[in-house]
Amino acid sequence: MLEPRFRGNPMRAIWKGTISFGLVSIPVSLYPAIRREELQFRLLRGSDLSPVNYKRVAEKDGKDVPWKSIVKGYEYEKGKFVVLKEEDFKRVDVEATQTVEIMNFVELADVDPLLFYKPYHLEAGKGGGKAYILLRDALVKSGKIAIAHVVIKTRQHLAAIKPQDKNLMLELMHFPDELRDKSELKAPEGKAPAKAEINMAEKLIESMTTPWKPEEYEDEYRKSLEKMIEDKVAHGDAKPVKAAKTKRPGNVIDLVSVLQESLNASKSKRSGGHGGKTTRKPAAAKHSKSRRKAA
Repeated sequence: MLEPRFRGNPMRAIWKGTISFGLVSIPVSLYPAIRREELQFRLLRGSDLSPVNYKRVAEKDGKDVPWKSIVKGYEYEKGKFVVLKEEDFKRVDVEATQTVEIMNFVELADVDPLLFYKPYHLEAGKGGGKAYILLRDALVKSGKIAIAHVVIKTRQHLAAIKPQDKNLMLELMHFPDELRDKSELKAPEGKAPAKAEINMAEKLIESMTTPWKPEEYEDEYRKSLEKMIEDKVAHGDAKPVKAAKTKRPGNVIDLVSVLQESLNASKSKRSGGHGGKTTRKPAAAKHSKSRRKAA
């Protein structure tokens, strides 16, 4: 296996403060709930594998520009910029109050899922256990989430506080005006599915329904990439690398028959008594060969 440096950093609090709603204040610490798993690559010169560095070069004359000569500018028209200095940014800075200020409570179902984008764990601070449990249990029983403002590194964010097992989580949110208008998307074309097709699809969904076991899902691409890197470290380029086969789905001729075939295959797989971890593949990919024959 690759060295632990590929596995992310130890969990550390990135923010400490309080949750505030009404007259209640709860001391909390904020921890990242996700870790980056991407492997880090460097650009190298092919002839001698010398690392390639980036340079700050002016477009006008191609000359190098030192950091001390660089300013920030906003392009308000093509080729026209207004310069913003550090004092300009300070004028619009939001006061870092170290408080998650709850503004209101809403039904989770009323919030567009696209607004949520980055989760954090919230850990109760010393002396805040009772109030923390009170907020957690109240959210669970009400079925609601808290909408709040929080300032992290001088940047104000919209956020939601949600119950998460025995703890609370804070999830950063996009502001609603950041989402693209769904009306820009083209509506799907074609006739509405027949009742028989809907019934077959429901049966297929039911036959493929299993308890949620998150440990069964993993990043197969990253795992394969790590294995290839390990092989190259051990053997160099001497070991041939086989290209992955790409499956191309065929054209669907008879939707009902394809659904029935998928349903039969799913039932057969279940009755086969396979134990342990299984890997499910999309029905369309498994039966593309039969559909091509039908075509």
